[in-house]
Amino acid sequence: MKCPKCQYVRQALEEAPDWQCPKCGIAYQKYKPTEKPAAKLPAPAAVAASKKPAKKNSGLFKDLRIMVLLLILLFVALDRFFMKANTSDWDQPLRVVIYPINGDQSEAAASYIATLKERGFAPINQFMRREAARYGIATNDPLDVRMAPVVNERPPLPPADQTILKTVLWSLNFRYWSFMADNYEGPSPDIRIFTLYYDPKVHKKLPHSTGIEQGMLSVVHAFASQKMAKQNRFVITHEMLHTLGATDKYSFANNQPTYPEGYAEPEKQPLYPQRYAEVMGGRIPLNQTDSEIPAGLGETMVGPLTAWEIGWQIE
Repeated sequence: MKCPKCQYVRQALEEAPDWQCPKCGIAYQKYKPTEKPAAKLPAPAAVAASKKPAKKNSGLFKDLRIMVLLLILLFVALDRFFMKANTSDWDQPLRVVIYPINGDQSEAAASYIATLKERGFAPINQFMRREAARYGIATNDPLDVRMAPVVNERPPLPPADQTILKTVLWSLNFRYWSFMADNYEGPSPDIRIFTLYYDPKVHKKLPHSTGIEQGMLSVVHAFASQKMAKQNRFVITHEMLHTLGATDKYSFANNQPTYPEGYAEPEKQPLYPQRYAEVMGGRIPLNQTDSEIPAGLGETMVGPLTAWEIGWQIE
């Protein structure tokens, strides 16, 4: 017999009774081992308290992200305010730099870009000078148009699904890209126009060009053809005016100019056909349903609303 308490093994010749341990004296049958108290589970409140630091850290990280985002938006807003203030008084020429890019990596586009000269963009300044004079803006040269060396990478293009968040993120990404890709060695530009050229024999229709006021940047898609140079300059001017605050004045459903703000001569009698295109209307209205793309800036005018949007005070 082995004692359940002291583990003594009873020998054959023992004086103690059979029911009693000779060593510790306990009764075998009555001994009950003392049970160790079970480990207590933490109370729900204690569990909750143990998780609080992690939740606090998560909240701090979230607050930090929000703070960084707010600082970025504040920087963008201030940058836009000062840019607008510096470019809306028209007391000195705005520096506009055009950055040519081979849009489709074709030999045709590369050959055409090699023929581009800075003076080839002079009609843009001539157009702006002519239209500024109509609104009483006393400036000989509203613009100083320059051309940068070829940029060897494509800019990030606007998202197809232009939700507010995606558009804002693209705008920030585009501004960062333009800063990194800027290879112009002259004075810092007021307006940067990244112009992608495409082989017209391959591309019959080009992506939609975009101009954004935030950062005064634009992406222009143009044909690598001398025959299309006048229309290319029209598109460049249209997108450039977007960077100055001008809005589109045509219907996105059918590309027809909206009356009256999209008409160069809304008071003309008879109204149709119009002789000119309003620069932000984009087309020359022929009748209520048909219009045509102007041959160039010679068939284009700046309407009163556009003039007001870009800071030309109407006399």
